[in-house]
Amino acid sequence: MTESYDLITMGRIGVDIYPLQAGVSLAQVETFGKFLGGSAANVAVAAARLGRRSAVISRTGKDPFGEFLHQALREFGVDDRWVTPVAAYPTPVTFCEIFPPDDFPLYFYRRPKAPDLVIHPEELDREAIAAARIFWVTGTGLCEEPSRSATLAALEARAKYGPTVFDLDWRPMFWGGEGGASGDGGATGAAARAAARPYYEAALRYATVAVGNVDEAEVATGLRDPKACAQALLDMGVELAVVKQGPKGVLAVHRDGRVAEVPPTPVEVVNGLGAGDSFGGALCHGLLSGWELEPMMRYANAAGAIVASRLACSSAMPTREEVEEFLAGR
Repeated sequence: MTESYDLITMGRIGVDIYPLQAGVSLAQVETFGKFLGGSAANVAVAAARLGRRSAVISRTGKDPFGEFLHQALREFGVDDRWVTPVAAYPTPVTFCEIFPPDDFPLYFYRRPKAPDLVIHPEELDREAIAAARIFWVTGTGLCEEPSRSATLAALEARAKYGPTVFDLDWRPMFWGGEGGASGDGGATGAAARAAARPYYEAALRYATVAVGNVDEAEVATGLRDPKACAQALLDMGVELAVVKQGPKGVLAVHRDGRVAEVPPTPVEVVNGLGAGDSFGGALCHGLLSGWELEPMMRYANAAGAIVASRLACSSAMPTREEVEEFLAGR
């Protein structure tokens, strides 16, 4: 490897199937669009759209949908060398319903097991992980073996050499038994959080940045007050805690005492899915640029708002020019 990556993400990838009609149940939808999806893949795409050199560590099925994902990653400028096929399992597909402004049900088809959960520790390129300017992992990667051990091994290899982001990425249905979940199956509520918390705590020991909404922060900390959650995340070992508060905006607290609380960016919502991943890619761009907390949070909010105003996730990720133009118009 002659040059390190700005960002390497590790975790979920799949095909998003979105209805081309809003406000209609899937039972009545007749036309759909097919898009690259999955949080780790989307964050890598978001960073690439902002001019950053990014790559993904994940797995697909050995099938046409897997081929589509490789093609899409390359078209977005994301390195797919560590996205390899698993013949035993199909590439995951996720359907959504679109009921703006705030109801976007997801239906995951990840049975009998998602390939992105079949990442083995011995397959990791530890040198590349350690050399990346930012390394990003997600809570989904901790829900099953061997992905759980691989995620923790990657974090251990990283050893906080640079910014190491733990996206809390809470999906309770993925903690319900072998193979993850489809639809509304799996453990829920307190049982799912209790199952996840020890692994979240283990990941946070290696992370320098934690990012998630209040529900996700509660999984890691057992708390719901945003400021208490941020402090608890700092106490668990990170340097920067970013807690997204929905209509109250975003709270960022650094170990050195810096605090930024930024209101949300108003936008007419078309599809709220993917906004968090756009926020994540923009957060990485801000970290790489050495920005202060407040401008970084405003920029990330704007990137998320742009995606929320569009139908898709990956193909909706904005460029630098689009984010700057959006901010200039506020």
